[in-house]
Amino acid sequence: MATEQIRQSIDQAVGFLTENPEKARYTDRPATAAVDGLRAQVTGQHGESLVSDMPRSVGGGGTAPTPGWFLRAAMASCDATVIAMRAAQEGIELTTLEVTVTSEADDHGFLGMDDSVPAGPLSAHVHVKIAAEGVTPEKLHEIVDWAESHSPVSDAVRRAVPMTVVVEAV
Repeated sequence: MATEQIRQSIDQAVGFLTENPEKARYTDRPATAAVDGLRAQVTGQHGESLVSDMPRSVGGGGTAPTPGWFLRAAMASCDATVIAMRAAQEGIELTTLEVTVTSEADDHGFLGMDDSVPAGPLSAHVHVKIAAEGVTPEKLHEIVDWAESHSPVSDAVRRAVPMTVVVEAV
């Protein structure tokens, strides 16, 4: 999509939600994982699909990315998308946009070896490479800062999201 088309689409979405604020809140589509060994086939209700697997070192087959990699991929793609959306809203045509997400982990927590160590990432690092002709570095930083504070996936990682777990033993 061209920058102008993205801007127009966002403007339409904002206009619609301004007129219909009750439609802004909704339940996201489910993702369902079925596991064979440590290989998970995740599907969505509209045909979405991905496969994850754990490394051989913990009993997986190592045939697909790990769930942790998909978390980093979700952060990178969501951040990149929101940065591109914000740039389009500002009428800026980006010539370069690359978002890389890394994280630090300690498997003592994940493997249950030390309950004082978190099972998930200890920290995450987002690196954004961005450029646009005739746009100052300050303006590009402003776009990235705005996008980082509005990226749904990064928000979910930064903030403690209330979660419930329902177990159905069959």
